[in-house]
Formats: sequence, C-alpha cells, structure tokens
Amino acid sequence: MPSVCISSASGAYPMRSGNRVRPLVDGPPIFRRIGEAVEAARHSVWVTVAFYSHAFRFPDGQGALFDVLDRAVARGVDVRLLIWRPNPENFGLNATFSGTTADRDLLGKRGSRFRIRWDRVPGRHCQHQKTWMIDAGRPGETAFVGGANLGAHALERHDVYVEVAGPSATDVHHNFVQRWNEASERNEEDGNWACDAADRLAFPSRASEPCGSSTVQIQRMLQAGRYTDGHPAPGGQPFEVARGEHSILDQYERAIDSAQRTIYLENQAIPIPQIADRLARALERGVDIVLLVPAEPEPHVIAARHDPAERALFDSLAALGRHPNFLLAGIAEQSPQGRRPKYVHTKTMVVDDAWTTIGSCNLHRFSLSGHSEMNASIWDASVGRELRCTLLTKHLATNTAELDDRAALDAYRQIACANRRRMECGDADWQGQAFALDPDRYALT
Repeated sequence: MPSVCISSASGAYPMRSGNRVRPLVDGPPIFRRIGEAVEAARHSVWVTVAFYSHAFRFPDGQGALFDVLDRAVARGVDVRLLIWRPNPENFGLNATFSGTTADRDLLGKRGSRFRIRWDRVPGRHCQHQKTWMIDAGRPGETAFVGGANLGAHALERHDVYVEVAGPSATDVHHNFVQRWNEASERNEEDGNWACDAADRLAFPSRASEPCGSSTVQIQRMLQAGRYTDGHPAPGGQPFEVARGEHSILDQYERAIDSAQRTIYLENQAIPIPQIADRLARALERGVDIVLLVPAEPEPHVIAARHDPAERALFDSLAALGRHPNFLLAGIAEQSPQGRRPKYVHTKTMVVDDAWTTIGSCNLHRFSLSGHSEMNASIWDASVGRELRCTLLTKHLATNTAELDDRAALDAYRQIACANRRRMECGDADWQGQAFALDPDRYALT
C-alpha cells in the first residue's frame, strides 16, 4: 500500500485492524441508517450534539430526535446526550439546545427521561463532535462518526458519515465516557437533565472483537486543559489528555505529504494556509487535487474575504488555483426555479484511492485550534475507491468505477468546467451537479 499509510502518533487512540466500515452519503441515507440503529438498540444510545433544531426530522416518518429517543427509553435503553452549551461570545447562534428554561420546560412537558449533560469549551469555540454510540461495551457495539448537524436542513445538505463496528468503535465509546464524566456543566444547577453530577460512566476495559477487514484510527481535536482523566483506551498507550490532542490536523498533514497520485477533498471550509501550503507542494510534485466546497459560502466567509487580516487565507487558495492539476468546485441541483447551489457540509478526504478520513473537522482555524472534533481515518483501498466512485457518481452523473483515480479526477475537471461554461451561458442542462469555481474570486459578491 502507498506511503499514505503513515498514521498520526499524536492521539489517544491507536490504529486498529478488524473493523467493519460503511460510509453513508447525504442526509436521508445517513439519518435513515442511524434511526434504524437507534430503534434496534437494546442497551444504550449515546449521542454527542453540537447544533440542533426542533425542525429536524428523521426520514420515513421516524419523527423528531426526542421522539426517537423517548421510544428508546421506553424500551429500557440507556439514552444519554452530551450537548454543547455556547458561551456568550457565540452570539447569533440560535440552532442550539443549550438547556435554557424554555428547553427544560419542553423536556418536562414531554416527560422525557433520557439523560442530558451540557458541555462548553472556552471562548468562541464549539463542542463540535457529532457521534452516535449504539450498545456501548456490548457485542456488536456500533459507532457513527461524521459531521451532519441535527438541523432543519440536515436532509438537504451534502454530508458524509461513517458507520464503524469493531475495535475502533470502542474508542468512540471511550471518548464519550471521557467527555461525559468531565462535562463542564455537570456541577451546575442547570447542567444536567434526568441525572446529577454524581452520574459517572466506567471506561471500557477491552476493545470490541474484530468483525471486518478495515484498519481504522479514531482521531480528535481537543483543547489543552479541557480534560484531565487520561485513562488509556484498551490496548492504547498512556496519553496526557490535559495537553490536548491535535491528531486530526496531524493526520491531514501526513496524508497530504504522502500522497502520490490524487487527493479528493470535500469540506465546508477552504483550508487554512497551513494546509493549503501542503496541498500546493503536493500539486508541485504532480498530485491531482479536487476540492469541493460550498458554492455559496456562509456570510462569515464572505465577511472574511473583505477583511485584510484574512488575506493569507484567500491568497493561499488563489495560489492553488494557479496549478492546472487543481480544481475548486461546487455543486448545484436542479429545481423548478432552475439550478440552485447545494450546500456542501462534508468533511472528508480520499488520498490515492487508498486512505480516507470522515468526520466533523472542518479545515478552518476554529476546528483546527479550539473546537472538539472527531474523525475516523480508514486504511482500506476498497473503502476509499468505493467512496470516491459513489461521490463522483452523485456529482458528475457518470460512473467512474472503470477509471483509476487520476482518470476519475480528470473527468471531474472536464465535466465541472463544461458545466461552468453552461452556467455562464444560462444553460441549466448540465451533466451532473458539479461546476468549477474561480479560486481568485471565491466568496466575493
């Protein structure tokens, strides 16, 4: 296998073989499968929540989040939510369930008995992990790691999750226990629901049995000083959790530096200069790169484009665009009113069709310097290639299964550039959804 096998050594969790992984693409399949897993749970359902809206609904009539969880509690399942509580600095964020009086009144009126613990991180940062842990510590324990929020538009956005069963699912279990036991608000009067500060979980004592063929490493971003209990994961090395963790950033850098042929990136954010510089060096040594981002960025990205202090971010993106083997792209779907941009919320990368990362971590400075994040990195060529083919089929409306990774990304460039020309001519009859973006003008209005 290529040298992209170089793994991060800076985190709490080791590379583990014997996992079964299943990437899930886009909101309806993601939440359909998670909903099925929750309904099938017999012992526990543990969830980490960042952004939330009461308008969120699981597909196929499964109902709202609290409906699904209340049903699980009624079956005798231990249901726990770790929910981010924003600080005052996070002004303007209303898509959260932060434990206000109104939130607690709603839970009381519902008679909800699942346990909640609220959790902060300092400053404007976020508890940004979005994980689901099913039947933790039991045979067949299963984790879901990804980036989709429980928001009003979750089923409309382009997103990716990965289902993990096997030894690495135990590391998602370990992370939840670590966070639950040290959640920042556990000692506050309004910091818990259906439990109190004395409610603690035991760390897993052994990893789940192997059940598949994929090697996986669970990786995180954690602020230094946020947690103190460094109880090692089963089979892992002692880890000074108080020093924080940056294994996702470390792994991105290692994977980009070791790429030999192709890098396919989908991310909600354009990369910080630290990552963009590595991508530039990969381009210079002949690696083909496609970066899919939101065609219409959020207002704060547009504001940053006009902020002189953020010039390096956009200059580094423009520098990537000067390489012929680089493509910046967005996607747009057909609607009765014509083409409209489809929001890209994914945080995934496939390198050389051999290695994949999927998770919650954006490539902006917040995720890479202060948010809590979790990604699952996968060393399995069959998984990487299949995910690449699935994503490109969705974006290009063509099957690239017969193409190698270089030919597939070349097809991506050709189709996206042709669709860009059609867009500029007012022709909505595209092939697929992808279209080229101009790196020099990204986020300019």
